[in-house]
Amino acid sequence: MKTIGIIGGMSYESSIHYYERINNQVNELVGGLTCAKMIIYNVNFEDIRKLMLSNEWDKIGVELASIAKTLEKAGADYIVIATNTMHKLADYVQSQINIPLIHIADCVADKCKESNISNVGLLGTKYTMVEDFLKNRLRDNGLTVTTPQNEENINEIDRIIFDELCKGEIKDSSRQYYINVINNMIKQNDIKGVILGCTEIEMLVKQADLDIPIFDTTQSHIDSIVDYSLEKKLIKR
Repeated sequence: MKTIGIIGGMSYESSIHYYERINNQVNELVGGLTCAKMIIYNVNFEDIRKLMLSNEWDKIGVELASIAKTLEKAGADYIVIATNTMHKLADYVQSQINIPLIHIADCVADKCKESNISNVGLLGTKYTMVEDFLKNRLRDNGLTVTTPQNEENINEIDRIIFDELCKGEIKDSSRQYYINVINNMIKQNDIKGVILGCTEIEMLVKQADLDIPIFDTTQSHIDSIVDYSLEKKLIKR
């Protein structure tokens, strides 16, 4: 069994899901008292969030790379960043370590392709929707990617993530807002599936809420992490 190195805490709500589900899935596959071998470095997200708001991404990159090096030295066989937005820095982090980083976009793209769906919508933080770091990685995997274009929609989706979901708050009004945005994308862009490109959104929007398939980055990431841990799949570099 390989040892997983997880950079977590962004937010801790989603990191809980990573820890619990990875262990549950490993145990279901292997049985007995088996659980995953993992090392978790939980950051203080308050400090990271302040750097995000002041646009000091270089400092965040240095911090995450330092953590990844620590996990590598501690015996991790590969690195996982348990959040979508910080994959903005994934290439930099990978360049600073000698073990693979499992990219969340590759994992969810594989799920889309398994379902023969290539035209997808993407929701996430403002960084994920406006910038190209995740969209381009998905496109490199053969997907056509659409994000909300209305600035009000983008800002409200982002606000709900940081002001509510990261704090564990689930509101019906926010769920309906997301559903309305997705339904508009179905009408306007003919999307055939939607990627929940923030590890907290799965707490809010469920498959029963929509008429098109949901591709959850959290679960897609976890499925690949488990496969790599149990050496069911070879890690792609």
